Amino acid sequence: MTRKFAVYAAGLMASSVLAQPVFAQDTDTDTEAADRDNVIIVTATRRAQDVQDIPLAVTAVGPEQLARQGVDNITEVTQVAPSFSSSTAQIASGSVVLRVRGVGTTSNNIGFESAVGIFIDGAYQSRPGIALSEFVDIERVEVLRGPQGTLFGRNTSAGALNITTVRPDVSEFGGFANASYGNFDEISLQGAVNVPIVQDTLGLRVTGAYRQRDGFLTALDADGNAFDDFNDTDQYLVRGQLGWDTEGGVRGRLIFDFANSQSSCCGALEVFQTPLESAGLLGAVGLGARGGITQPNTGTSPFDTPGFAAATNDRLASVNFVPVVDADNWGVTGELEFPISDSADLIFIGSYRDFSSNEFYDSDFSAIDVFNVALDTDIETFTAELRLQGEAWGGRLNYLIGGYFSDEQIRAENTFLLGEDFGELAGALFAGATGGATLDPTSPLFFGANPLTAVTGFDPAGTASTNLFTQSAQSWSIFTHNSLEITDGLEFTVGLRWSDESKSGGFEQLANNNQVCPGVVDGVTGGAIPAAFAPTFIALGCFGFTSPADLPEAAVLPLVQTFQDEFSDEELIYTVKLGYEFAAPINVYASFTHGYKAGGINLDTTAGVAGADPTFLSEEVDAFEIGLKARLLDDAVTLNIAGFHEEFSNFQVLEFTGAAFQTFNVPEAISTGIEIESVIRPNEHWTFNLATTILDARYPDDCAGDLQSITVISLCGNDLTNAANVVGIAGFLYENDLSDSLEFFFAGQVRLESDQRTSTQAIVPPSQADVDALGGDIQAAVDAAPLIIADEQDGNIQVNLRAGIGSTNESWRIEAFVNNLTDVVTRGVTFNNVLRGTGATNARSAFTLAPRTYGVAVKTKF
Repeated sequence: MTRKFAVYAAGLMASSVLAQPVFAQDTDTDTEAADRDNVIIVTATRRAQDVQDIPLAVTAVGPEQLARQGVDNITEVTQVAPSFSSSTAQIASGSVVLRVRGVGTTSNNIGFESAVGIFIDGAYQSRPGIALSEFVDIERVEVLRGPQGTLFGRNTSAGALNITTVRPDVSEFGGFANASYGNFDEISLQGAVNVPIVQDTLGLRVTGAYRQRDGFLTALDADGNAFDDFNDTDQYLVRGQLGWDTEGGVRGRLIFDFANSQSSCCGALEVFQTPLESAGLLGAVGLGARGGITQPNTGTSPFDTPGFAAATNDRLASVNFVPVVDADNWGVTGELEFPISDSADLIFIGSYRDFSSNEFYDSDFSAIDVFNVALDTDIETFTAELRLQGEAWGGRLNYLIGGYFSDEQIRAENTFLLGEDFGELAGALFAGATGGATLDPTSPLFFGANPLTAVTGFDPAGTASTNLFTQSAQSWSIFTHNSLEITDGLEFTVGLRWSDESKSGGFEQLANNNQVCPGVVDGVTGGAIPAAFAPTFIALGCFGFTSPADLPEAAVLPLVQTFQDEFSDEELIYTVKLGYEFAAPINVYASFTHGYKAGGINLDTTAGVAGADPTFLSEEVDAFEIGLKARLLDDAVTLNIAGFHEEFSNFQVLEFTGAAFQTFNVPEAISTGIEIESVIRPNEHWTFNLATTILDARYPDDCAGDLQSITVISLCGNDLTNAANVVGIAGFLYENDLSDSLEFFFAGQVRLESDQRTSTQAIVPPSQADVDALGGDIQAAVDAAPLIIADEQDGNIQVNLRAGIGSTNESWRIEAFVNNLTDVVTRGVTFNNVLRGTGATNARSAFTLAPRTYGVAVKTKF
C-alpha cells in the first residue's frame, strides 16, 4: 500500500510541472520557427511544422535525447514518452507489443497486425518485430497518440511511431563514430559517413551499427546447476542512402538497409507455483519434487508479487536449453518529391522489405523436457504511397490527396516437438484431477505415471508435427487531409480515408508422427477410456500443437482441423479538428477521429478446432481529444496538455490458456485520460523535462454487450493489459563550458509507473460446468471465479544517469552512463505455463525486462 501510494503521489507531483521530452532541432525547413529557440520541426502532418503548431498529440524526440536516455530501439522509446509502452515475449516477429494510451494488440500470433503502426522514412513496417533493429543516425522519433489514418499510409487504431533517419547531405563531407563498453561485456559500435558525390546535387550516406551483449539471465539445468547465460544480443545494421536535390526542386533518396540479429531471447521467470508441486505429484511421476523448476525456493518473487508461492532468486531461469533466434531483415525504400508548381508537390514513397527468422526455444520454461518449438518465418511486404499536397488561397488552405497500396506475404513453418517428460507431466495432471487415484495401484482408476502410454501403448516422447501457416494480404486506400484557416487564428481540418482490406490464409500440416492421438481417439470412441476421462485424454493425447490434423473423428471431437479462409472488409476513416491560436505562443484544439484496424485470420494450429471460424473482426475506435499547446515566460516553458476519450469496438484479443491460443473480439474497451508534457529552460545551462500520463484504460463493466461469451465477460470491469494508471517522467540536463574549447553535461531521468496487470485475464474464466451449476448465469459464475495469482506488477521507479565531457566543436566526447540505477526487476508479460496445471492452479511465468546496465562511451564527429 505504501509503495502504491508513493507511485501515485509522485505521478501527481510530476503533473504539476510536466514535460515534453524534446530538445531544440533548428532547421531551415521552417524559417520563422527556426528563428526561435526551443523549436522542433516534425512531419507528423506530412509537412514540416513546428510541433507546437499542429492540432495533434505528438511527442517528438531528437537524436541527443535518444542518446542521453539510452534509447537503442523502438521498445525503449518508453524512456522518453510516458504514453508509450512496450513488452516482448517469445517470438521475434510476432510477440513485440506496442501500446499508446494503454492500448495495443496483445498477441503471440503472426496473423495479428499492431494497433500502433511503425513508419520508417515514410514506409510502413507490417509487424513491430520487423522494426527492432538498432536506432542509429536517427533524425527524429515522433510518437503520434490516438488513431491515425488520414495522413499516414496505413491506418492504425491506437497510434503511430514516425521514425526519420538522417538523409544524405549533398553539400558537405562529414560523419561520426561512437564506441561504448558496458557490463555484461556489452560492446556497441556506431558510425556514419556522408560524402557529396556531385556537389550540391547528389550525396551518399553510409551508416552502420554493431552491438554485442552477454545475457542477463542465468540458465539452470535439471540439477540446479548454471550452464549458460541467455537473453543476450548480437546484432548489426548497415544502411546506405543516395540522396539528391536538384536546382529544379526535384529531391529524393534511395535507401537500402540490412540487419541481422542473433540472440537467446527470451527467458521467463516462474511467478506462481502449480499445486501439483506442493502436492508432491510431480515427484511421484519421476519429474523431481519441483518438476524442473530448479532455482532456489526462497518464498519471495523477484517481481515483489504478494502471495507468491514458488520463487526465483534474482534472474535465475530453469530451462533444458537456451533459446536461439537468428533473424535477417533487409529492405529498399524510395522517396521522390517532384514540384508541379510553386505551391504543390507530388510525392511518392515505395518500399520492399523481407524479414526472415529461425527460432528454437524451450516452450515449457522448465528444466524438464516437455514441449519445444522451432519456427521458420518469412514476411515479405511491398508498399506504395502517392500523394499530392500543397497550398492554395494564399496559403490559407493546406491540402493533401493520396493513395496507398500494400501487399504482404506471410509464410510460417512451425515444428512442435514433445520431449521425454511430456507423458509424465500428463500423468501428474491426471493425478491432480483424481486426487492421486491414477497413481494408486489399488485404485480402479490406476493408469501409472504415464497414462497416455498405458492406454495407447505409445510414448508421446518424440512426437513432432510440422505445421504451415500462410497468408496473402492486400490493402489499398485513398485519403485526403485538408486544413483551412477560416479567419486569423481559426483553423478547420478534415480528413477522410476509404480503406479496403482483403486477406487469404490458412493452416496445413506438412508432417506428423503422432501415434498417441489416434490411440486415444480409438479409446474414447470405443469405450476403453471412461467418459469422465475422455476430455482430459483428448486434451493431452491430442495436444493441439502436435495433434494430427483432420482425423475423421474431428467432426464430433475437439480435434485439430486444417483450414483455408478469407477475410475482407472496408471502412471509411475520418477526422475533424478545430484549432485556434490565441496568440503566437498559445494554441488550443478539439478533434474527433473514427479509426480502424483490420481484422484477419488466426494463424494458429487450434484456430479451426471443432469447425470454429478462424477469422476475427476488425477493430474500430471513436476518439475525442482536446488540447492546449503553449510557450510561456518568453519561451522558457513549453506546456502541452491533452485530454482524450477513446471508445473501441470489437477490440482484438489473443490469450494463451496453457494448452491453446484463443482469439476473440471484445465488443467494447475504453481509454480515457490526460497527458501533460513540458520543457522548462530557466537559463542556458539547465533544462528540465517532466511529463505524466494519467490513464484509465479498461474493459467497462458491460463490455460484452449482448455477447454471451464466458471468456469476454471474464474481462469486463478490469484494466487493459500493461496499462498503468499513472506514468511519470522527470528529467534534467545541465550543460556548461569548462573553457573555450571544453564543455561538459550531466543528465538524469526518472520514470515511474503505478501498478498494472500483465496478463490478458484478471480472473480464471469459469468452465461451462461452473456456469451450468449456477443455473446458466454466466455473470454469477464469473463473480465466483478466482483471481489469477501473480498477475500484477507492482508500481516501480527506474532511474537513468549520464554524464560527459568533450570539445565544444563536438569533435570528441567521453560519456559515462547507468540505466536502471537501482536494478528494479520488472516484467513485461505474464502467461500460463504449458500444461503445468489447469485454471487457477496453472503455474505462471513472466518475461523480465532489462536489469541495471552501465558503461562508458567515446564519440567523435568529423
